[in-house]
Amino acid sequence: MSKPIHVLNGPNLNRLGKREPEIYGHTTLAEIERQCRDAAGDRALVFRQSNSEAQIIDWIHEAIDDAAAIVINPAGLTFTSIPILDALKMFPGPIIELHISNIHRREAIYHNSLMSRAATAVIAGLGPAGYPIAVRAVLDMADAHANA
Repeated sequence: MSKPIHVLNGPNLNRLGKREPEIYGHTTLAEIERQCRDAAGDRALVFRQSNSEAQIIDWIHEAIDDAAAIVINPAGLTFTSIPILDALKMFPGPIIELHISNIHRREAIYHNSLMSRAATAVIAGLGPAGYPIAVRAVLDMADAHANA
């Protein structure tokens, strides 16, 4: 049996659909989860969101032992969390860092992602549609990684 894909979401993403729709759109996190599960097909998918840095780190530690790949949208922690970066660096499989908005077109504070140092790939600016794209891509990457 194949290991699951973990999709981890950081602070304030539970407010999608209501939070700054001009930037993040009107799609809710529950709708994004359905899209990710559809994209994963028969592959098990763990989908989580937390406003707590510690919880996200614990989930990454769990993924180190149990997951084939990680898709992570660390949200605001992207730019501040060395502990999340350190946890991601321990993960042996592929990691896709995901952002709904194009962080490089936003204010300068959003330009320096710490997570990119650990990510295999980065998707930014595709809106909520980036999630199922990331899931399909990470599935291919995980299968290639397992067969290497």
